[in-house]
Amino acid sequence: MTAPAASNALTPDPALVARFRADLAALCDPERERVLLAVSGGADSTALLLLAHAALGGRCHAATVDHGLRPEAAGEAAAVARLCATLGVAHATLAAPMPARVRRTANLSARARALRYRLLEDHARTIGAHRIATAHHADDQLETLIMRLNRGSGVTGLAGIRPAGGMTIRPLLGWRRAELATLVARAGIAAIEDPSNVDDRFDRARLRKVLADAGWLDADQWRRSAAALGDAEAALEWATRDVAQRCCMLDGDRATLNVDDQPAELLRRLVLRCLVHVDPAADPRGSQVARLTAAIAAARENGADLRATLGNVLIERVDDHASGVTIAFAPAPPRRSG
Repeated sequence: MTAPAASNALTPDPALVARFRADLAALCDPERERVLLAVSGGADSTALLLLAHAALGGRCHAATVDHGLRPEAAGEAAAVARLCATLGVAHATLAAPMPARVRRTANLSARARALRYRLLEDHARTIGAHRIATAHHADDQLETLIMRLNRGSGVTGLAGIRPAGGMTIRPLLGWRRAELATLVARAGIAAIEDPSNVDDRFDRARLRKVLADAGWLDADQWRRSAAALGDAEAALEWATRDVAQRCCMLDGDRATLNVDDQPAELLRRLVLRCLVHVDPAADPRGSQVARLTAAIAAARENGADLRATLGNVLIERVDDHASGVTIAFAPAPPRRSG
């Protein structure tokens, strides 16, 4: 990464800064809150750094995570640190051993993502930052939605990358990759190129090459669709909480669910709620929950018995009530050895 020596050459156009400030204000209080920026040195996160510095001044800090996966990473983090020093932005390089596994997956990308967010959240708390801003943008959203469609995702997955979640905010979801790259180039910065972005071993890299030739796809419209699905997801979660108050009884390490005429998707969410109550570490695959939900619906419709185990949870039909059946969720007995 190279950058001009003078920090004033790094200030984006005032109209772009005003646009970014408005996007940021929709997700946090930029006049009061301190924001930690996740900056890898790529064009997207470098644009985030330049915009946030212009909009927030001393209320933004930056951090670069070195996952220890590439020998070049340390030098890239040092380059980000130099740019931050030119701007007068506090910077830290964060590193820790890669976790061996993330919940049910050993996928390298998932493990790196888990490490990245853990380190960023720990550092944010250390410096008193209220939010962590990442540089996800409209093209990332398009890629995510297509990948999840290809995997058969439901409403939750198709809500895509959410503008905010926990400490994390994503103020660039309304910005295109090309305009962020242009902003960085006009500042005279040669951004770092992550080789994984063009590595065909990764699904996203292969998809990105295909999309480069699909000019008819409108990332902004896909972003609006993701936002609409996000609203639908929020509505379904609200309805689930409301119905759960009447249909679920959570007691210690057990749960019961009264099943009547709940729609399939609502029933699936209630089932998942009961599973996680009994086993907070449960991380069942979507297909497993779908099969269990279908079996419970069948028990309601045709009076079939039900006894199943999912992970560490035993699920049984225990009795009938006026309009349906009651399903009990309890810790599964220990498995026999040998």
